[in-house]
Amino acid sequence: MHGYLDTAGERLDLECALPWVSELIAEGSGGELQQGETPNASVRVCVESERHAFRTDGWDVLARGAWRRGGEVVLEDACTAGFDLHVRCTPECAEFTYRWRPPLRDRAAAWLLRSRFHLLARAVLMQYPPLWWAGMRGRAPLHASACLAGGSTPLVTAPSGIGRSTLILAELQSGAQVTGDNLVVGDGTAVWGLAEPLRVEDGLGRRMPHGRRETAMRGRVEALTPDSLVLLQRPPTDQLSLLPCTPVAAGRSLATSTYMAGELRRYWAFAATLSAGTGLGPAHPPVTDVASAFAARLPSFSLSLGKRPGAHLSELLGSLEAVA
Repeated sequence: MHGYLDTAGERLDLECALPWVSELIAEGSGGELQQGETPNASVRVCVESERHAFRTDGWDVLARGAWRRGGEVVLEDACTAGFDLHVRCTPECAEFTYRWRPPLRDRAAAWLLRSRFHLLARAVLMQYPPLWWAGMRGRAPLHASACLAGGSTPLVTAPSGIGRSTLILAELQSGAQVTGDNLVVGDGTAVWGLAEPLRVEDGLGRRMPHGRRETAMRGRVEALTPDSLVLLQRPPTDQLSLLPCTPVAAGRSLATSTYMAGELRRYWAFAATLSAGTGLGPAHPPVTDVASAFAARLPSFSLSLGKRPGAHLSELLGSLEAVA
């Protein structure tokens, strides 16, 4: 398999010699994987069929299971996903080479916990590399979605389980455009989404944790410039409400939602290790700074959904002018 994907504001070139991993990658692209080689990729991912370890003789030990030499990095069992990783960077491109070499415990977990393994493998192969390289442009990962709905472009954030994906799916079905389901990278002005399937309760695809299934996303756009920041909440009442929110509270909510997100739980160590080994990028993504920049620039609102979701986001945002 050889294809490419536009995700997180990067052009990701994907080459895979293992058929089962090719299927995993295609499924995780949300239907956006394009076949063929691309000459202008900023991130290249190659999954080899080799089963022996990367050579690290004479390399410096960076940490347990990690080595560096001349700006290159080797990670053993990256993020416990079962793949060894070699990273090499040029000014134009980051190259990630993987080999499937799982310890016995990880091999067993991959078969027994299939849905969780699929999510972790996709993150390590398809999401973390472009997220890390986006940091070279001053962008930080955020647990949020931007949506062009009803003439407004809110940046919507909430902790997992509040109902953001369900709200986004309803807008997609009404013809809205969104950057993605769970993650974006942002610079305080615009956001770039990750290509991935939606995971909702009434999806038709692969069964995922928390009773959700995947469904293809139609109407995804690569980037949007938000004009408001909306924080979703679900209080113990059925009453919908939309209230102004202070910049401090809005920035804190966007940052804390990002750090709470399960999708990024292993990313922070991944990014720090690559930064330490290559000497490139921030030691820690500027999540708080970017979240505060969005909150300072945009009008912010707290949207309480009530116990039962149902109203469309575009309808709810119709009252923004009344509370602004």
